[in-house]
Order: sequence, then structure tokens, then C-alpha cells
Amino acid sequence: LESGKYSPNTVIDTTPGLIKVGDRTIRDTHNYGVLTVAGVIEKSSNVGASRIALSLNKKSMWEMLTSVGFGKPSGIKLPGEVSGLLHASSNWVPVEQASISFGYGISVTPLQLAHAYTVLANGGETLPLTMTRRDGAVSGERVMSISTARRIQSMLELAVSRQGTGAAAQVADYRVAGKTGTVRKLTATGYSDEKYVGWFAGFAPASDPRLVMVVAVDEPRQGGYFGGEVAAPVFSRVMAGALRLLDVAPDAPR
Repeated sequence: LESGKYSPNTVIDTTPGLIKVGDRTIRDTHNYGVLTVAGVIEKSSNVGASRIALSLNKKSMWEMLTSVGFGKPSGIKLPGEVSGLLHASSNWVPVEQASISFGYGISVTPLQLAHAYTVLANGGETLPLTMTRRDGAVSGERVMSISTARRIQSMLELAVSRQGTGAAAQVADYRVAGKTGTVRKLTATGYSDEKYVGWFAGFAPASDPRLVMVVAVDEPRQGGYFGGEVAAPVFSRVMAGALRLLDVAPDAPR
């Protein structure tokens, strides 16, 4: 969106549900056919995300990822914190550029992911993180336009709709924006076919965000392994309680 090449309604052809990048094949769980950019988010289309990523400038992609906090310490100064992994764009090969668009070839901590979502919830500005309360206004840094952030918010609401992969993250009486994720764990012999991490990241109320939350379920044992199955319901329950404890006004239409 920020590149100007795409809008939420730009059409992406994901047929036939796979794409060959170098010697690798990237697949979707279904052949979704022709999708809009918003549809790529709603359906979690790896093929659609890859087609978009491969059309973009590598350095611009890397700059956006670093500007929201990936690949570097968060600044909270807790001992033992790791920076995650984000290779320099000059070293990216096409399959890495494609894979990063749907969460492979990059590693982030839950805190880094939550920090990135605060940018989307805060109209495109990144805010400093702290583990202690701060009184008064905190100045941020703009990393994307207000228009881009708001359009992403709208697309993330679609992902939590009945047709989206994150439907189980819905909270009664509140609008929720967020995204599921399902990744195979990296082992000594490569990506596992049996071990997964299912996650959900999002914020609420979508009309005036107050809380950002990331839920990660490491190696789920029951109820499936997709993020929409194991992490989204946890997000729904915890977010519902938190919003009511803070007495946040509902924003869902009645």
C-alpha cells in the first residue's frame, strides 16, 4: 500500500493455488483463484502475498520491516532479549523475499510483533516500549501514512469476519482487527511437518484501539494447530475480559 502500487481492491491472481519461485514451490491450503489484496489478507494466501512481495523493491520492504521494529532490540532493556532475525535485503534471493511476506525467513519475538501492531493501531506511528508506566504524552515516529494504517486496519477486520481465518478472535460487542499465523517449527533437519506454532495478533476496539495483544501457542496438542483454531479463541477470551476491566466502551454496531 505504501509503495503506491496497490490498493485494498487491487486484483491478485493466485491460481492454481501455488507459485514456483526458483526451485521452491509456495502453496496455499486452497486454490483461492482471483483475490483482491484485502482478500489475500482475509484468506491468508501465501501465493498472493508472494506475488505482491516479488513486485516490490527489496530495500523498501526491508526498511519497512525494520521501521516497525523487526530485526533489532525493542529498547525495553530486559536482560536476555533477542533481536530476532532479519537478513539484509542485499542478501535476499527471490524465494526469501517471497517467504518473508508470509512469515518465513524471518523470526520475531511476541513483543516485537505486538510493537509492530501498535503502529497499525496508532495510525502509522511507532511508539517507544516500556515495562513501567509513563505519565504524560509520549512522542512517536511516523513510519507509514495514516491512510495506509487505516486501510490495513480495515483489512484486518475482514480477517476476523465470519469468512476470515481469524473468526474465532471476535469479541462480543467490539470490533476486532487482527491476523492469524501458522508456522512450521525450524528443527536441525529443516522445517518440521509435525511441530507448529499457531498465533494470533490483533487489537481492539478497531474504531479507537486501546489494546494490542499477541497470542502464541507453541506445539499445540489438541484442537488443531492453525492459529485460527488454537490462538484466536484465547485472544477472544482474554481481550474480552481486559476491555471490560478497563471499562472500554463497545464499538460494534447493534
